[in-house]
Amino acid sequence: MSQRRPADTQPAGDLGFSSARGRWVIAAAVLGSGMAMLDSTVVNIALRDLGRAFHVGVATLQWVVTGYLLTLAAFLLIGGALGDRFGRRRVFSIGVAWFALASAACGLAPSPGILVAARVAQGVGGALLTPASLALLQSSFVEKDRSRAVGAWAGLTGVASAAGPLLGGYLIAAGSWRWVFFINLPVAVAVLAVSARHVPESRDTLESGPLDVLGAVVAVVGLATLTYGLIEGPSRGWTGPVVLVCLVVAALAVPTFLSTERRAENPMLPLALFSRRQFCAVNGVTFVMYGALTGAMFLLPTQLQVVSGYSPLKAGLALLPVTVIGLAGSTGSARLAARIGPRLQMSVGPVVAGCGLLLLMRVTTGDYLTQVLPAVVLFGAGMTTVVPPLTATALSAAPSEQTGIASAVNNVVARTAGLLAVAILPVVAGLTGGAALRPHEFASGFKTAVAIAGTICIVAGLLAAGSISDARARDV
Repeated sequence: MSQRRPADTQPAGDLGFSSARGRWVIAAAVLGSGMAMLDSTVVNIALRDLGRAFHVGVATLQWVVTGYLLTLAAFLLIGGALGDRFGRRRVFSIGVAWFALASAACGLAPSPGILVAARVAQGVGGALLTPASLALLQSSFVEKDRSRAVGAWAGLTGVASAAGPLLGGYLIAAGSWRWVFFINLPVAVAVLAVSARHVPESRDTLESGPLDVLGAVVAVVGLATLTYGLIEGPSRGWTGPVVLVCLVVAALAVPTFLSTERRAENPMLPLALFSRRQFCAVNGVTFVMYGALTGAMFLLPTQLQVVSGYSPLKAGLALLPVTVIGLAGSTGSARLAARIGPRLQMSVGPVVAGCGLLLLMRVTTGDYLTQVLPAVVLFGAGMTTVVPPLTATALSAAPSEQTGIASAVNNVVARTAGLLAVAILPVVAGLTGGAALRPHEFASGFKTAVAIAGTICIVAGLLAAGSISDARARDV
């Protein structure tokens, strides 16, 4: 009987989807990235309790969310490059451990300032593990099984994200808001154990030269100043010196970043990727859709609690259909897209999800069967339809040796869209200051916000219909 090789000598690209080891690899990737995605949504259900515990308004609650999204978006590109260069399993494991330590700091935070700082650190861990988790699948599985593996990853991590409000509601009911962070610790331990035993190491053997540190710094500065300006503008005044300087710096950061990447020996964002029409199209759809979805989901749990009188647990249970639909349909959605191509699902899915968001305008008294359930069912069906083909298309549109950076680009597009939506949507909807704790004001602003988000999501579907191709992605 032949002896099994240890994980670090197992050659990449030889695992089958149905093999025992292949399933372990999928489990590690899903649990790791699912932990990071879940933390993007689980905290939303705790925002009301956080506001009351620390006696803070909308701006501070925005920072609890955007502090995480800021570093997650800003460091995803460098995280993908690090994985391709130094080993995807190694960077993935470092990211998981980092994320766990930052989660513990969040749970122990004695003040809102320390909580936001810990959330910023959490985002760095998420930026290391997220692109590496997806790149692990692309590099570990045989070519014919990669789309199935990526589809399973996309569907199941989407379910983890959707399950965030439910899990958060349960943990708050059972203990306190601090447990929405402590829950990451046992998950991280399990992921590290599975990765060490079952996940093969892989890297881009052609990658060499210095890392693009300057590009990473410019990205962080640009996103940080833009976020600060947008969140603090309503309270400090849009023409206030600090806000104005931040917005100017953010505007200058865009051309500076592009110039830096053109001149860099090893850019963290290879601009040549954007010469591929399919790659540009799928990331354009990602930006529009995830901006709408993240902005709406930031506000919905608070609407259900502050306006409709739901407890945190009941608010989480209200979104359970999204999780159930994702579990039931994600694998089938991935298989269908592999058979017919991604265009139809990427066109229909955002429209269906957008209609679900528009139905949320009817949520007032919170009658579940007539007001909430139809909206969340449509939203869940739309998400399950679009997420698996979107993720698979984003990766297949790039050269196989750049799967890490392609994953990072698609993730940074989604997280940046969410970051901007959380910063901008409450301002546009009039949800500033103490409105988060005043039911009448919040209800009015929420109706405006979901109307905007739903319309934008439908636009994403129309954009996909006109730009996504069913041809082999690497040929277009």
